[in-house]
Amino acid sequence: MGKIKKSIKDLVRHNLGFEIVNISKRKTYNQDSLLTIHNHDFMEDLDFLKAYDRGLKAYEVDPQMPWRVHVALWVASHSRSLEGDFVECGVNKGFLSSAIMQYCDWNMLNKRFFLFDTFCGLDEKYVSQSEKEKGRMEFSKNQYPECYEKVKANFAEFKNVHLVRGSIPETLKSVEIPKVAYLSIDMNCAQPEIAAANFFWDKMVSGAFAVLDDYAYVGYEDQKRAFDNFALDHGIKILSLPTGQGLYIKT
Repeated sequence: MGKIKKSIKDLVRHNLGFEIVNISKRKTYNQDSLLTIHNHDFMEDLDFLKAYDRGLKAYEVDPQMPWRVHVALWVASHSRSLEGDFVECGVNKGFLSSAIMQYCDWNMLNKRFFLFDTFCGLDEKYVSQSEKEKGRMEFSKNQYPECYEKVKANFAEFKNVHLVRGSIPETLKSVEIPKVAYLSIDMNCAQPEIAAANFFWDKMVSGAFAVLDDYAYVGYEDQKRAFDNFALDHGIKILSLPTGQGLYIKT
């Protein structure tokens, strides 16, 4: 049996060009329901650490989701060179958008950042019965208290930031945004998310990404079904990520 194991190892080395490794010696990423031994040295990057720390300044408590932030920062960095503004639908206290502004040196960019939220949790009239049965309203009431004034103070150091308070889709036409370079959607229920995706589709410039925070996240199957239908309607594919996020691009 020992000879068989040795020959298999030699075959792997010869044909695939890598060594069979001792997993116990690898650094492990184990946060936000994601466990992997694959490379995650972005967590040691100084610019990433500064961005994450700026996010924590807004949120106060670490949500422990560095890989999700890593994805959003990569998209935002790509979006800097595109024509158009940044839009985030679902802001809460501003953790993700604060990290992005720090990472992208926001005050040096000639862009606007529009932040849409109720700043006090979900609007029940847009939460489906299925989502209510999953406890979405109870979770919202516990996790998303009134925070508008804190959010306003948090973003005071940044230029061209516009807080748009109210429920989507009601607020979508309240501001003029001709072109969108970056879109983030994270509202924890399907109806306003699809409304935002449809509203901004024609405004997204070629090459613009949309980051869907809940697309592949366990327990948020309502959003996934809704966005799969959205993708069919628009002739696109959504990339499902192990972080629970989804990505699509406007070509």
